[in-house]
Amino acid sequence: MTDEQHFLRTGRTVDAFEQAFRDNLAYARGATPQSASALDVHHTLALTVRDYLMERRRKTTAAHYAANPKFVYYLSAEYLMGRQLTQNLLYTDTWELAEEAAERNGLRLRDFIRLDHEPGLGNGGLGRLAACFLDSLATLDIPAVGYGIRYEYGIFEQSFHDGWQVEGPDTWLYYGNPWEYSQPDDMVQIGFGGRTEGYQDEAGRQRARWLPAETVMAEPHYMMVPGYGTETVNILRLWRARATREFDLQLFDKGDYEQAVEQKVSSENITKVLYPNDTTPQGKELRLRQQYFFVAASLHDIIRRFRLRNESWDHFPDKVVIQLNDTHPVIGIAELMRILVDREGLEWPAAWQITQRVFAYTCHTLMPEALEEWPVSLFEHLLPRHLEIIYTINAQLLREVQARFPGDAGRVARMSIIRESPERRVRMAHLAAAGSFSVNGVAALQSRLLTQFTLRDFAELYPEKFNNKTNGVTPRRFMRLANPRLSQLIDSKLGSGWLTDLERLRGLEAYVDDAEFRAAWREIKQQNKADLATLIRRRTGIEVDPNSLFDVMVKRLHEYKRQLLKALHIITLYQRIKADPAAPMSPRTFIFGAKAAPGYRMAKLIIKLINNVAAVVNNDPEVAGRLKVVFIPNFNVTSGERIYPAADISEQISMAGKEASGTGNMKFALNGALTVGTLDGANVEIRDLVGAENFFLCGLTTEQVMALKASGYNPLEYYSANPELKRAIDAIAAGVFSGGDRSLFQPIIASLLTRDEFLVLADYTDYVRVSEQAAAGYYTDPDAWTRMSILNAARCGFFSSDRAMRQYCAEIWRVEPVGVGRDA
Repeated sequence: MTDEQHFLRTGRTVDAFEQAFRDNLAYARGATPQSASALDVHHTLALTVRDYLMERRRKTTAAHYAANPKFVYYLSAEYLMGRQLTQNLLYTDTWELAEEAAERNGLRLRDFIRLDHEPGLGNGGLGRLAACFLDSLATLDIPAVGYGIRYEYGIFEQSFHDGWQVEGPDTWLYYGNPWEYSQPDDMVQIGFGGRTEGYQDEAGRQRARWLPAETVMAEPHYMMVPGYGTETVNILRLWRARATREFDLQLFDKGDYEQAVEQKVSSENITKVLYPNDTTPQGKELRLRQQYFFVAASLHDIIRRFRLRNESWDHFPDKVVIQLNDTHPVIGIAELMRILVDREGLEWPAAWQITQRVFAYTCHTLMPEALEEWPVSLFEHLLPRHLEIIYTINAQLLREVQARFPGDAGRVARMSIIRESPERRVRMAHLAAAGSFSVNGVAALQSRLLTQFTLRDFAELYPEKFNNKTNGVTPRRFMRLANPRLSQLIDSKLGSGWLTDLERLRGLEAYVDDAEFRAAWREIKQQNKADLATLIRRRTGIEVDPNSLFDVMVKRLHEYKRQLLKALHIITLYQRIKADPAAPMSPRTFIFGAKAAPGYRMAKLIIKLINNVAAVVNNDPEVAGRLKVVFIPNFNVTSGERIYPAADISEQISMAGKEASGTGNMKFALNGALTVGTLDGANVEIRDLVGAENFFLCGLTTEQVMALKASGYNPLEYYSANPELKRAIDAIAAGVFSGGDRSLFQPIIASLLTRDEFLVLADYTDYVRVSEQAAAGYYTDPDAWTRMSILNAARCGFFSSDRAMRQYCAEIWRVEPVGVGRDA
């Protein structure tokens, strides 16, 4: 090896890797081997691996500049990226180099992997889906950039105190983020408030301009997003809020220290936390500020990138497609119109045609409250010019509706972007449907319901816009990294190509009757369960039996997801044991993980109930060895990577017609868990693919839910008709799980017995029956269970985010891959 090769920053030998590490430790971290702390080592390791990514990023940028392709710009309020170190070691093929270099120096790589902090950029499925999509776009060599917000404290770090959820700051940036590059020289000025005024331009045309009352600077930071098995490295560009004037020296000199930095504090609040509590007017305003801030900055950047190689606006839709991930970035439609009409001087029809050809919208919900609406008064105060533009878009839309459906005043009112009563509000989903060329749902059922109910009027006006793109997950993160033992077993039978062609998992069906393969499959599940039991003990202090059935429900806490139904099932099992302690019951461990939005009181009360039920059940000697209940705090991608591979049962029991898709259901199935679920979201497609005999179906269908509600659903009838259900609810009401306090859980009781919006009581009997059937199957015929487990994984290759992205690219975005040569 020559000296030049030895000191090459991205050499493929252990010597080169070790030398690059030592160089980064000294020249980037400013530390020495003698003084370096564990954090120094972790940070330097990250920088060393990052160098390998940057070499590929350089080649990617050159290839994209030369090709001048159409880019996908993905706008999302959330990105749940997961730990970066393990992913980037895998994607740069430096894991073994790093491991050997560490061993040479008496270190263990895994000790520093534990120090890698998961970026606090998301909350639930929306953010994890966005991260999977970016991963797949890079893997498929698609030119793409993700845009979002660089939240300083994420959503929150969850802990429990006396069973209650306690929110603390997620200090993921406390020690810095070695994976990012900051670019303060590319800051963008963003306006808020103020007024608009009319004027005549040089050609005598009447124009409008916005005169903001305040401005904030958007500072870009970017993280690299590598593809797997390719040279492509795309980027995720995140915006941090900075004040235009951070410090007033005159006020400081007068002793008014707080006022001297007031603008800095006020401006930077925009990017402090994900989803600030919007139960107050101030919280609502902050949310809208966040959304406009990152969208306006992103559009500025998109246009800057377009102009690197292009000039005419006529070519903009041929080079740019902007995907709106839910309603949070939809204000971008009005912002692009403002740029085109007010700043660039385009006439309205030309600007509107460009806008409609550029934006595509993904609707992730069927819940009316999740289809964002903003008070008109808030828009008038914060974004006055955008409100004027929205009024013009709306007038144009309603003329189109009236021409197509003459005399249908009800339809006109329903489709208006402005809701007139009880309070005038801007309907963001309507703006998205009007201003986008594509509107897609994320599972077959949800997409159908979207066109039949949620956005039916728009689907009738623009049927060509509506389509389905079922979600998917990346197997690199949720199989290869999360479940290395299972991945190695699959590799031994199918080779490694399945990681980029997940349908190859079908090949596992050939081994379903192979006793040796089934034994290996079972052993891996058992080892994964032992690992999870260790994590549970460390995080909660609770000992669980890895030999018991692991029944798992991890997802965002919302009433429609029905964690409450699972709690009632556990209470029922507990009461059965109490009524007959000698009755046989096979051991079961119930595992929860979920965060409740800080302002969602009922969700937080349900968490308290589950934790209280756990405290009673886990400390009752009569049930010892038969039931355990665990609520793992601060569920995130990192803990999910330990939980999904260890689950025996995946709980997917939302009320039919409410879940958009779900992606946890896919992660569980791909790791061999069997689903107990309703026909909701992607559960429908999972059941179709794996076979009804390999899926535990429960609950009402969407049509039955609608019929029951239409007929006048009375939850008291179900309460009175089922003695076990009545006993479970009565126990909660009597204070059995609240130390005798009958008032604590009264809001839950009242909700269940007077309203029960999500039909918990209606589905209780069937759910308990099916759950018991699943548990019996696990213990009575382990061989049959293992066959079902293998078939679930083998038949779920469809749920790859690579497949989803190929469909978006071909059917919505019309973009092509750009190859990046290794020697570019």
